[in-house]
Amino acid sequence: MQVPQLSILINDQFTLGNVDDMNLATLFYVYDPMCSWCWGYKPTWTFLEEQLKQQFPQLSIEYRLGGLAADTDEPMPEEMEEFLQQTWQQVSQQLGTEFNFDFWAKCQPRRATYPACRGVLLARDKGLEQQFYQAVQQAYYLEAKNPSDDDTLISIATELGMDSSAFACALNSEDTQQRLQQEINQTRRLPIQGFPSLVMALNGDLILIELDYKNAQTSFKQIESLMQEVVLDA
Repeated sequence: MQVPQLSILINDQFTLGNVDDMNLATLFYVYDPMCSWCWGYKPTWTFLEEQLKQQFPQLSIEYRLGGLAADTDEPMPEEMEEFLQQTWQQVSQQLGTEFNFDFWAKCQPRRATYPACRGVLLARDKGLEQQFYQAVQQAYYLEAKNPSDDDTLISIATELGMDSSAFACALNSEDTQQRLQQEINQTRRLPIQGFPSLVMALNGDLILIELDYKNAQTSFKQIESLMQEVVLDA
């Protein structure tokens, strides 16, 4: 079942030369750590990723941040709160995903996902991107904690064994903000339709992979077919 995704602006043609460590075949998983559809897709993506690693060890899998919402200190508007709560309910009803709706009573929500994205970048530097990403989702959707708050992100970093002082200093630094903006700019030049998205770079081409939230085989079969080109061209 294909669930409608959040539409975002796509810029000019993505330049392959902007992607670090580009291999012959690379699959990009495009996400935001506070995207509820990414949370709903998590079981299917985890299964698909393991399948691909086992079947195609020559395929490089890269995580790329898209960035949903820039920094703000303003409380989330009531209309946005209602929209996001309805989205959580939609994801839960269609995919069976668990959500802790206490978040909306316990926290002061802000429409800001960039802080969590910057935390992901710092965790990536330590080889902990996926662990940090999963911890943000756990805190946000199950523990009713707010990943828009620095304290929540610092706590996650500490639990993962990162230096809390160094993390706190770097989280909102100009360098980290510039790195995030550069990644967002590059990611939005991929032929994506929203978050999450899968894009395969193959022999200089960028191919949008069909994504099914309930069935990993939809994406797997398309990627399997494309990977035959790698074998044939080897």
